[in-house]
Amino acid sequence: MTATDPALTALAQSWCALSLLHGRIEAHIERALQAKHDLSAREYSLLDVLSRQHDGDGGHLQMKQVADAVVLSQSATTRLVTRLEDRGLLERYLCPTDRRGIYTNVTEAGLKLLEEARPTNDAALREALDEAAKSPELAPLVHVVETLKAPVPG
Repeated sequence: MTATDPALTALAQSWCALSLLHGRIEAHIERALQAKHDLSAREYSLLDVLSRQHDGDGGHLQMKQVADAVVLSQSATTRLVTRLEDRGLLERYLCPTDRRGIYTNVTEAGLKLLEEARPTNDAALREALDEAAKSPELAPLVHVVETLKAPVPG
């Protein structure tokens, strides 16, 4: 295959469309969350991921797992956790069975903000998808997103 191979060109165009859809959705959600809740999309995502932890086996996430879930580097995730901890939305504590491990929990204030922000996030996602569906190059991707059955964490 060469760089001008039609299959590679089509693949690159598809990737660009997917990237465009993601960017539009993220920007729309970001604006809505910032305006109504003073939260970034990444902060919302982090609160959401951490709120799903539980006390059973494997219920608490290590920082690497959290970083993977919010699609950030470990150092960026640590900075994000610190910012939210400074705002009183998260708290860190030592793992009771391994003193080297540090876990992060969402505080009551964080849970309250997350619940207030969830409808904003969901509405912004719906609005962004509806707008993208009007674009012929993005409509098929919107359809896939709307019909995809993602695995339920737990």
